[in-house]
Amino acid sequence: MALLKFKKRDAASAVTSNPQVEAFLTDYSIEVMPRTAEKVDNFRDLLPEGTRVYIAHIEGTPIADMVATAKRLAADGYAVMPHFPARIIKDAATLENWIAMYQGEAGVNQALLLAGGVATPHGEFHSSMQLMETGLFDKAGFKRLHVAGHPEGNRDIDPDGSDKNVMDALRWKQGFAERTDAEMALATQFAFDAKPIIAWADALRDAGITIPVHIGIAGPAKLQTLIKFAIACGVGPSLKVLQKRAMDVTKLLLPYEPTEVIAELAAHKAANPDFNITNVHFFPLGGIKTNANWAIENGGASAQPANTI
Repeated sequence: MALLKFKKRDAASAVTSNPQVEAFLTDYSIEVMPRTAEKVDNFRDLLPEGTRVYIAHIEGTPIADMVATAKRLAADGYAVMPHFPARIIKDAATLENWIAMYQGEAGVNQALLLAGGVATPHGEFHSSMQLMETGLFDKAGFKRLHVAGHPEGNRDIDPDGSDKNVMDALRWKQGFAERTDAEMALATQFAFDAKPIIAWADALRDAGITIPVHIGIAGPAKLQTLIKFAIACGVGPSLKVLQKRAMDVTKLLLPYEPTEVIAELAAHKAANPDFNITNVHFFPLGGIKTNANWAIENGGASAQPANTI
């Protein structure tokens, strides 16, 4: 096992010694933005070496800031996975330039490809599939490509509330995974209720979608903060978990922690080893330090370094 370069808490301070949760948190990933990363003095105090760190690309963020963040994280020993949102990429020349910048300055060889939250595309791309079809990631030697998953559907893609378009896109991506040597995974939107997540993952398997799932989990945060992000991001039925909590005055002012949803998913994984959810992907909505410390306290500190490809 490689050395983990972060501060470990003693066993007595751990919130849980649940081996199922520890196993489920192995090789977890986390998402940052340049402006949030700037607030962290030393990532090595918080994240195991080799952790996959996604860099979210929000419209208006200069590519130079994205690349600088990638360079810093790569230098600290992390597997950097920047977002490539199709709708804010003007053309193939811009895409090729971004890929070259990430590779040349930070040695990046993996990416999360997604449509992006922009209503009107800035140029010729409007979906992750179009980015994949350019062949530019393969040409540049990218080894791993992740794409978006939606456990509770996506009204932008399926306005009628069905999952038809989402499933059609996933079948196309499954075909892409089968005809190329790209290592792929579905990185999902966050949700708060394990049962619908399990049902969705099982439905994917039954539909022949075998791409591994990295389930999105919202990290610890104030309840009001989570409800705001959940509504903005289109979180579906599991939003009721937060709304129910908000009605309980004994819990209203307490920070939300993902303990219950992760414990339930971990127990299901332990009972069903072939379950297609393989990793946890954290959205640190209450702050990177808060999320990372929660992961350490709940067994994430014992995680093996993530596969950098």
